[in-house]
Amino acid sequence: MSSSNTRLLHKGEELRARTRAGQRVVVMTMGALHEGHATLVRTARERAGDDGEVVVTVFVNPLQFGAGEDLDRYPRTLEADVKIAEQAGADAVFAPSVDEVYPGGQPQVRMSAGPMGERLEGASRPGHFDGMLTVVAKLLHLTRADVALFGQKDAQQLALIRRMVRDLNFDVEIVAVPTVREPDGLALSSRNRYLSTEERRSALALSRALFAGRDRHAAQEALRARAAESPTTRARARALDALGEARAAADAHAVASPGGPASVLAAARQVLDEARRLRPPVELDYLALVDPSDFGDVRGDFEGEAVLAVAARVGTTRLIDNLPLTFGGRL
Repeated sequence: MSSSNTRLLHKGEELRARTRAGQRVVVMTMGALHEGHATLVRTARERAGDDGEVVVTVFVNPLQFGAGEDLDRYPRTLEADVKIAEQAGADAVFAPSVDEVYPGGQPQVRMSAGPMGERLEGASRPGHFDGMLTVVAKLLHLTRADVALFGQKDAQQLALIRRMVRDLNFDVEIVAVPTVREPDGLALSSRNRYLSTEERRSALALSRALFAGRDRHAAQEALRARAAESPTTRARARALDALGEARAAADAHAVASPGGPASVLAAARQVLDEARRLRPPVELDYLALVDPSDFGDVRGDFEGEAVLAVAARVGTTRLIDNLPLTFGGRL
């Protein structure tokens, strides 16, 4: 099943026996690889260089799936995964069995995501992040990774892995890779293959909502920057008034509330409210603007990096997406 250049390994001891001169860079997946995964692997190849080694893990982790979720339905396409990994530059694919990862059955001792793992995805999928962190910790040990790459599409997962590595002193560097999208904006996901043609059309509302929030944010930040250029309070007020009059028809909300997270959320929510009337409808799970350090909601005076995140169901398929935003100083 493995190619001549990329080794397919099933045992941790096989992986430990491999020698390398440089860093081992790991990309963790649950298989069903697509272009988003391939981008991760290509980025890992660049990071590893000629002397390093790129390892792609393929493991469908049962601890991450709750009651009624799609563990049995989750696609398993190992032969195709190995080919994609090879084409993207992987040196090895590590595809362990459940017994290899969890010898003796499900582990008695597990990672806990804590309060940060109880919000958003954690509220919708209780125990999911405990299972995710447990397998990531185990795979970091099994692969002895120097660097591990994760996609930004799973923003809460990425934030929790970074927190685990920091809080528990894991000797590994975590690198984020931007979300890969289809030309129409839909974020690449292994679950996209479950969507019918009509469902996929409705699913575009998720990315449209995020882009609407991003555009509102950009308008607000432009107002903020223009106002900041005025040297005095009075001149600054006049500049805002003049700019507001010019932009009012295009973006009344941005003028009324420059820099406000609430306005960003309102722009995204309007798209999702309209998507409830699509056929099939988009059933919103959550829409939130959060601080990636703890996934708490950002407030009106927030400054710094934030994540605009959404989750919804289209038919029987649950999809997530997000965009990073940066809020500047207060006016």
